[in-house]
Amino acid sequence: MAGNIFGNIFRLSTFGESHGEAVGGVVDGMLPGLPIDIDFIQKELNRRRPGQSRITTPRDEKDRVRLLSGVFEGRSTGTPIGFIVENENQHSADYDNIRKIYRPSHADYTYDAKYGLRDHRGGGRSSARETIARVVGGALAKIILNEYGIIVTAFTKQIGTIVLNTPYTSLDLSKTEDNIVRCPDAATAEKMIALIDEVRMAKDSIGGVITCVVRGVSAGLGDPCFDKLQATLAHAMLSINAVKGFEYGSGFSGSSMRGSAHNDIFYVDGDEVHTRTNFSGGIQGGISNGEDIYFNVAFKPTATILMEQPTINTDKEEVNTIVKGRHDPCVVPRAVPIVEAMAAMTIVDALLMQRSISGR
Repeated sequence: MAGNIFGNIFRLSTFGESHGEAVGGVVDGMLPGLPIDIDFIQKELNRRRPGQSRITTPRDEKDRVRLLSGVFEGRSTGTPIGFIVENENQHSADYDNIRKIYRPSHADYTYDAKYGLRDHRGGGRSSARETIARVVGGALAKIILNEYGIIVTAFTKQIGTIVLNTPYTSLDLSKTEDNIVRCPDAATAEKMIALIDEVRMAKDSIGGVITCVVRGVSAGLGDPCFDKLQATLAHAMLSINAVKGFEYGSGFSGSSMRGSAHNDIFYVDGDEVHTRTNFSGGIQGGISNGEDIYFNVAFKPTATILMEQPTINTDKEEVNTIVKGRHDPCVVPRAVPIVEAMAAMTIVDALLMQRSISGR
């Protein structure tokens, strides 16, 4: 099975299934001598873990990370950092009724078509539980970014039709963790939570949008032509479970503007080059220009809903099914740290690649 390694110099390799013994990974390319705060890594995992509020799955996993290598006396050695998170609260029997059934909009059929078999227990490798390893890798990437003054912050912008239209530059992003939906505007957060509660009670699900902002990135990261920075970010985001769309800067709204309004005009402040607007989203020609990098990531409604649906089984017979188990009515709140993690690893990889060229 290919596709389990992310990155070039900063590389994350992951393993594990939803209902297996554990999930984990190996991070290579970690700079040596950096303080490794295990409490910080665990805090990042706690933001992703299930059972943290009424609007998430009630699966009770503590998701305790254990570092196996690459750290000595609290500092990174520069060698691969291996880690593991054991699965503790699997209810595999909840999936016995779908052993031979393809759930609508899941990876059941496609995994069967590709590999000739599938792990029906929670989707196996296709489960979002795989993203645990991404969050650990992202936490380690954030430790590197901190040395360069780079900060990655994501928040919930939209749940269903409830949209936070305030520009991120006018928001206090430090308030993102003040509520269970991870929206930095309290009034909008209340509406989002009410909507998720509504669909949860109806045994349905709903999607949304996460905005991510990366501040402090210097000009020069990214490579033409096939490895443009926005392309590597898109790759990272579209690899996350349930993601259906990615846009950066002005995104799709930019297509309705005229060039005279959309162009970002340069100016000099002291010795620093800036732009008066930032429709480019901090990236021009695939290379960072020193402004904030910002982008939106769209998530579909959770495919698992607790109502009867028509489908087919492995014998290609039409059947009806009701999925059991414990599932998120909306994946967006728990996906916020995952988006941050993938962005952090992407930026660190670009940073280390640029450093290998420039020596800085």
